[in-house]
Amino acid sequence: MFKVALASLLLACAFGAQADTTVDVSKIYGNIKFVSSFPDYKVKVVNSFPDLKVKQVSSFPDSPGKWKTVESFPDYKIQIVDSFPDFTIQYVDSFPGVN
Repeated sequence: MFKVALASLLLACAFGAQADTTVDVSKIYGNIKFVSSFPDYKVKVVNSFPDLKVKQVSSFPDSPGKWKTVESFPDYKIQIVDSFPDFTIQYVDSFPGVN
C-alpha cells in the first residue's frame, strides 16, 4: 500500500513539473537590468530567427521589444546565457517586437 501511494505521489509530481513554461515575450519591455545571477529570464542573443526583436531606447520603453537599461528599479532582470535560454532576442535598430 505504501509503495503504491509513493509511486502515485511521484507520478503526480512529475506531471506537475511539466507545466507550461513558455514565456509571453510580448510583455517583456520597459526598464531592464542585466544581472549575472537570480534573473527573471535567461536570454540568448542570436542573429536570426529570434523570439523577440529588441531595440535599446533611452526613453519611453512602452511597447514590446523596447528596452531601457537601468541599474535600479527594473521591471525585469535579464541574464545573457549561451545555453538553455527562456527565449532568444536579436538587437535591431528599427521595428522591435515579437517575431
